[in-house]
Amino acid sequence: MKKAILSLMAASTLFALFGCNQRSETQALQPAQAETLAPMQQSWRGVLPCADCEGIETSLFLEKDGTWVMNQRYQGAKTPSSFATYGSWARTAEKLVLTDNEGQKRYFHAKGDALEMLDTEGNPIESQFNYTLQPVKAALPTTPMAMRGMYVYRADAAVFTDCVTGKDVSVSNNARLERDYAAARGSDTKPVLLTVDGHFTLEANPDSGEMVKTLVADRNTRFEQGKDCNSK
Repeated sequence: MKKAILSLMAASTLFALFGCNQRSETQALQPAQAETLAPMQQSWRGVLPCADCEGIETSLFLEKDGTWVMNQRYQGAKTPSSFATYGSWARTAEKLVLTDNEGQKRYFHAKGDALEMLDTEGNPIESQFNYTLQPVKAALPTTPMAMRGMYVYRADAAVFTDCVTGKDVSVSNNARLERDYAAARGSDTKPVLLTVDGHFTLEANPDSGEMVKTLVADRNTRFEQGKDCNSK
């Protein structure tokens, strides 16, 4: 009975995700629709075919703010080969459309409570190999990703406005970032462009205790004074 209930809940979540109404690939979910998703990200995992390795272990995380993170680990590779990317997601009547930070798109569609990857044109892949990701409960990946956004530190808290998705995320406590930001902004209090290799996690809001999406800066942090997301 418990498994049946969980399956029904998963199916309901996917139905809410894909819906029955027609939408263009670039049209994002409205806030009211996003409320039908669970409070934390939805996550799926599977091993996809690989031409020159044993398989690509792929984890996909969808979040209710319309963003996603994907981690891919090439199994059997001689050198460490885990890669992560992120971007924004939208839906059409039948497809989930992921757009990454370079504007490239990936397509999936619901297959029961799982997600099946489509080809680069959004069509089914005719193959004997597995292209399905199964629902799992997992933490966001810690693989660093190249990010670019506007950073500001006010009232003992830092906020990063991502250039790719336009979303605001909290920044995990980082004394070096705070010092470098103060040096970069000088006497100004405006946000400064930050490039960084980092990852997302969920941390408790110190005031409410709510788990919120948070940026962790891993390496290669650099502030660029006088620039913004539109700068080259």
